[in-house]
Amino acid sequence: MSVLVDTSVWVAYFRHGNDLEQLDFLIDENLVVTNDLILAELIAFLKARNQNKIIALLHSVEKLRLNINWKQIIALQYACLKSGLNGLGIPDLIIAQNAQQHGCEIYSLDNHFQLIKDIIKINLTA
Repeated sequence: MSVLVDTSVWVAYFRHGNDLEQLDFLIDENLVVTNDLILAELIAFLKARNQNKIIALLHSVEKLRLNINWKQIIALQYACLKSGLNGLGIPDLIIAQNAQQHGCEIYSLDNHFQLIKDIIKINLTA
């Protein structure tokens, strides 16, 4: 099963010198996927640090097509608000929707995904 690796994981990975064994495993097994939203969050950060090799490597990762269903995003946001989750950002909902659409798990260090996994039926990589 492919794993959509969230920005939070990549940032920690780059900052801590490849200190995430789970991500190393996913990379070695060729299970990592990304999307344009995650790349948009990462590329500017990496360009500012002249990390062109890493940018090229990220562009070589399989990219999931984003097909944003705004009605579903609104419904997901409503379900989260009804459950008392007020601080959830639209980018996280788009990432969750994208993973659902492609049958992927999500790997994130952001606790938002842990809080919403049962509400919006997403699978997280442990």
